[in-house]
Amino acid sequence: MTFSSPTSAQKSSLSYLALGDSYTIGEGVDLGDRYPMQLVREWNKREKTPFTAPLIIAKTGWTVDELEVGIQNTATAAEGYDLVTLLIGVNNQYRGRSVETFATDFERILKRAISFARGNKSRVIVLSIPDWGVTPFALQKGVDQDVVAREISSYNQLKKKICEKHEIKFIDITSDYRMEGGLPESLVADGLHPSKQIYGDWMHKILTELKQLNFD
Repeated sequence: MTFSSPTSAQKSSLSYLALGDSYTIGEGVDLGDRYPMQLVREWNKREKTPFTAPLIIAKTGWTVDELEVGIQNTATAAEGYDLVTLLIGVNNQYRGRSVETFATDFERILKRAISFARGNKSRVIVLSIPDWGVTPFALQKGVDQDVVAREISSYNQLKKKICEKHEIKFIDITSDYRMEGGLPESLVADGLHPSKQIYGDWMHKILTELKQLNFD
């Protein structure tokens, strides 16, 4: 699908599409505490051209292929988006799918994200997969944390390589999460999903990148 550029009149505001899974929909936190919502709120406090409310296409448990189905079943803007973020893959790893299969799926969804950004690769940002193995949820399930860590690292290395191939910004949120993700204040009640505080950390990483872009 090809998206057309907006007219100058439409540039009075910016549009944002957030693609992902539970980490993007913000499982366990209030709507306003999701990182896409925090990002729009912080940007609009200080920048001249504001973002409208983001369109979030994400659901807890989604794999890459399920995200693709979710996109197909959601009405998206014909003119595309000024910003697209993508955080996906943890459920592929959780379900034991191979890195090789993920590589094919991820590259396909990345190309779709680029299309949503009207082909402007500087407007697409990919986040790494957090290591859920550090959480109390993982301990309760008795998983091998070292195995989870290795697999998450393999997925992220592959994501980064594909992003470099397509000249897409890749933000590492995994390193910090491995130090903070097991702390009570870093998690919601289920002992698995991130708190408002962690989403705020991710938001600031994205915001730093946005400040380097020209949206005029």
